[in-house]
Amino acid sequence: MSLLNEGKLGVWALAPLIIGLTGLCILPFFLRAYLVEVVMMYFIYIILAQSYRLIVTVHDWQLYHIVIYGVGAYASGMLAKDFGIPVFVAIPLGGAIASLMGVAITLPLLRTKGWGFYIATYGLAELIRLSWLKFRNPFGGSTGIINIPYPPVIEGIDFSDRIPYYFFSLTVMLIVMYMLYRIEKSRIGDTFKAISMDPELAASTGINISRNRLLACAIGSFFAGIAGGLLVHRLGAVDPKLFNIVTMLYLLIWVVVGGTDTFWGPVIGVTVMHTLFELSRPLIEVRPAFFGLSMVLVLIFMPGGIGNLISKVFVRLQGPRGMSTAEIE
Repeated sequence: MSLLNEGKLGVWALAPLIIGLTGLCILPFFLRAYLVEVVMMYFIYIILAQSYRLIVTVHDWQLYHIVIYGVGAYASGMLAKDFGIPVFVAIPLGGAIASLMGVAITLPLLRTKGWGFYIATYGLAELIRLSWLKFRNPFGGSTGIINIPYPPVIEGIDFSDRIPYYFFSLTVMLIVMYMLYRIEKSRIGDTFKAISMDPELAASTGINISRNRLLACAIGSFFAGIAGGLLVHRLGAVDPKLFNIVTMLYLLIWVVVGGTDTFWGPVIGVTVMHTLFELSRPLIEVRPAFFGLSMVLVLIFMPGGIGNLISKVFVRLQGPRGMSTAEIE
């Protein structure tokens, strides 16, 4: 089994994972404060991209996922600030509210297909975002909400500090990744994969397509909401401009460039593209065009994404060891 394909983890998969986790654990002690914040954003974006990939497995390339991310941020922030709910409780509650919102948006669109579906999801997303901009009470209007509580001090550890929050967000990311991996390897994941490969054939075997699309949406939206909660309690504020169509396009680029065929595709997409994003800050005026071109080139020359390409390399490396392609995949 390769690192990028799902199956029993072997030495080839465990070695990079162990090295990577060890590196992530020692990294914040050697980085400048700003770079630690940047790495935390990687963790949040990886959760967001992985949650979107789950929904994509049932071929729902919708355009509202970034707003669901925002729903989790607003909900968690408001629960902590206005109702005094502890941050560590507000974050999963925000995820649950985001999940309900995702289902509420998807439900009336189940019979919509093609461009009509994309336009409708974008329209509903904008409706939600414009409500945040319009209503100062309770959403803060165009300036958003400030003075959102930071995590508390527990056993002498102040989670509002940079290093503790780094390890908190890293832990949440790893838990989410594990849960999504287990879902993908479960009967639910097999059902999603069957729908992705051939919806009509899946329906003919008795699989309820609509119900499973809603289930994927509910799960993916929950984890997107978790990502939003992690964001807002680090920033101490929430701004509706963080969840616009440009950010949605960046999410699409992460997932497309990394690829959806492998579980680790979104991780690769976020790592590569967000690194380029940070390095290209001096070229801010041309950055959107560069990222759009990157996605087009990947679609043309690597339609499965970078993750799929790396997966094939692992297949070649492990082939001589007697492992069949079926075993690896």
